[in-house]
Parts: sequence; structure tokens; C-alpha cells
Amino acid sequence: MLIIEQKPQESIREYVYRFLRMNIIDLNLPPGQSISEQDVATQLNVSRTPVREAFIKLAQENLLDIIPQKGTYVSLIDIDQVEESKFARETLEKAVIQQACVSFPSEDLLQLQTSLALQELCISEKNYHRFFELDETMHGLIFKGCKKSRTWNMLHLMNAHYNRVRILNLKVKEFEWEQLIEQHSALVRAIRENDVVLGKKIIDLHLNKVVVDLEHLRNEQGHYFLPCKQQTFTMTNK
Repeated sequence: MLIIEQKPQESIREYVYRFLRMNIIDLNLPPGQSISEQDVATQLNVSRTPVREAFIKLAQENLLDIIPQKGTYVSLIDIDQVEESKFARETLEKAVIQQACVSFPSEDLLQLQTSLALQELCISEKNYHRFFELDETMHGLIFKGCKKSRTWNMLHLMNAHYNRVRILNLKVKEFEWEQLIEQHSALVRAIRENDVVLGKKIIDLHLNKVVVDLEHLRNEQGHYFLPCKQQTFTMTNK
């Protein structure tokens, strides 16, 4: 697992939870892997109490499966939860992008442009982890610029399974990073030029990419996914 620094003013409980959640999303703790309270407590040099509390919280988010008398395991990726997260992001982010293309603060636009430059650097360094962080930050900035930060925070909490698919795809398909940058650049251009039509077109392409990615990943990395009861994951009509 990747060790991260504890933030100032962050409690041990908050730190342990953030540490575990980040490693699950980033696939340093891959789907299906067993994990123990004692091992985590030893690695972080903390008592088992905050670890136990983090396990319970992560189980409530469907990121850990706690099985009595057997153990605790990182949950497999649930296609239904990926679909629900995609639905929520499409529904909300399309509306936010439309608003951003009408009116957006200049200082937030500057931050978006800075993020694009850093994403380019991540591609040259093949740093998928930092690229993903910047991707998330960029989308969060768009929500912030439209005074919808709480909406983004809500999406962040329900996007765990969706984001694991995105991380897995970044790991195995580096050649697509340039495509993502192009889409991000087009989004920023649409916001800068008040082009609502372009903004809606690009966000459609951007969010529907996970449909194609998912089909490929389930064929190549099927052991990371829960068996699918039925195929309900479809491309949104434009």
C-alpha cells in the first residue's frame, strides 16, 4: 500500500480512512484482496480502533466486504454501482457544464488551464495516479465555479466503483491519455468561449467513454468484477 502523509488538523480516524480509501480506489489494494485490521494498524503505527472504524465506514460505502468468521476483503467492482454513478454524473455534470459555458469565474478558468498543463506533464512522466488526481480536481473546479461544490462532494462519495474502473483503464491503456487531454482541452475551450453546444458534446463523449472501457476491462480483468446479472450498461443516446 502507498503511504500518504497525515494532513494538518486531520484526526487519526480521518487519516486511516483516507489512507485506506485512496489505496482501494487506486487499486494498490486490488478487488478481492484480503485485508486485516492488525496489518493496517501495524503499518500505520496506530491502534486498531481507528482502523476498525475505517473498515466499518468503507463497508458502508461497499468498498470492503466484512465476512464474519472469515475475514475482510476489498470488494469486487460492482457494475450496477458503476452504472448508477455514470447516470448521476451525466445527469448533473451536463447541467453544470451548460451553466459553466454561459458564465464562469475567470480565476477558476485560470485554474482549469493550469490543471491542463500539469496533466500534460503527467503524460510525459507516465504518472497515472497524479493524472487521475488532476482529472478529478479539474471536474471539481468546474462544479466549484458554478457554485455546486456540495454536489461534486456528493458525487465523489458515490463514485468509488466508477473511479476504480477509470484507474484500471488508465493503468492498462496509456495510449488513451492523449484522448482524455484532448477532451479536457475542448471542455476548457467551450467554457472559455461560452460554447454550450461544444461543452455538451464533449461531456457526452467524456462520460460515455467508461462504457467502452468497461467492456474491454471485463474481458481482460474479469476477476476484478462481480458477476453481472444482466447487461444494463449502455451508451447514452446523443
